[in-house]
Amino acid sequence: MSTKACHPPELAVIVPTYQEVEMVEEVVRRVGSVLAGVDWELIFVDDDSPDGTAERVRTIARRDPRVRLVQRIGRRGLSSACIEGMMATAAPFLAVIDGDLQHDETLLPKMLEVIKREDLDIVVGSRYVAGGGVGDWSERRQSMSRLATRIGQHLIHADLKDPMSGFFLVRAGVIQSSVRRLSGVGFKILLDIFSAAERPLRFRELPFTFRARETGRSKLDNAVLWEYLLMLTQKLIGPVIPVRFIAFSAIGGLGVFVHMAVLWPMLTLLGTGAFLVSQTTATLVAMTSNFFLNNLLTYRDMRLQGRQLISGWLSFVAACSVGALANVGIANYLFQGGHSGWFISALAGILVGAVWNYAVTAVYTWKRPRAA
Repeated sequence: MSTKACHPPELAVIVPTYQEVEMVEEVVRRVGSVLAGVDWELIFVDDDSPDGTAERVRTIARRDPRVRLVQRIGRRGLSSACIEGMMATAAPFLAVIDGDLQHDETLLPKMLEVIKREDLDIVVGSRYVAGGGVGDWSERRQSMSRLATRIGQHLIHADLKDPMSGFFLVRAGVIQSSVRRLSGVGFKILLDIFSAAERPLRFRELPFTFRARETGRSKLDNAVLWEYLLMLTQKLIGPVIPVRFIAFSAIGGLGVFVHMAVLWPMLTLLGTGAFLVSQTTATLVAMTSNFFLNNLLTYRDMRLQGRQLISGWLSFVAACSVGALANVGIANYLFQGGHSGWFISALAGILVGAVWNYAVTAVYTWKRPRAA
């Protein structure tokens, strides 16, 4: 079969990847074999994998122009990768499928046929309709998935059995009309699409069984639940407050408990005469805790590693120290000047300090690399 694209693609298959170098050629082979007779293109969106995934895609694309690459530098995230891939094509139909072959690519032709024949907005590959399944998942993972599914169903107000699925085929117009309302947070892009749609989506679910991962590294880690909760929070409060600020503030609140957990035993052991030393130590421990939690969760897509951790920690402590001074200064000004009571004054100081810390550390601690 000729590899030259004679017609514009009818279907673009989006494959978000991170460290999937061993799977790329097999994904291309399998997708190409099941879409015979369809004008298609395959768009790999790679989050700058260190294993050479992007270069492997380029090698294949040189001999098959239907294969394309979007290589993202300085950012990570499955949902945002899917969005960028879907916006990088002119195809009227878009499919999203994992790069680890856990989704059943043989379902793609039927999904395309069904969405056109029944004039639907989206067709979802579902694990939770008759004929579908989750494969060899552990009981714990199944329980978490069921809980997340129930929460998701309440959010989108639709009888979608598998709102957590990452395998679907959608009309491009649905994405284009709602892209500015998509949060792009975390891994659950389907839930994001349903909740951001201007009107209830016409959909159908087709069963598939989730396969075991063959090789490579899973894109999921212990931060998945955290990101899911953040996405739900963003959907509930709207786009006015950045989701990173919500996460940053939540971790800052946890830092208060860390501070007290260090300060109290130190004062108990050393006495109140050592308050300055104890307070300084507790402050540094709380700042350090906040830094590592933010690096792990809030900025997981720009996570600092190696020597960057040291410079990042120093800039974080410096920024938060100034933020603490701003907190105290604003609160004292409002209270001493009689502008407000102690509670409102303290709250205003905390808010100013939090905004300062978030804004400064976003620029200087977790800064994105400059484009070449």
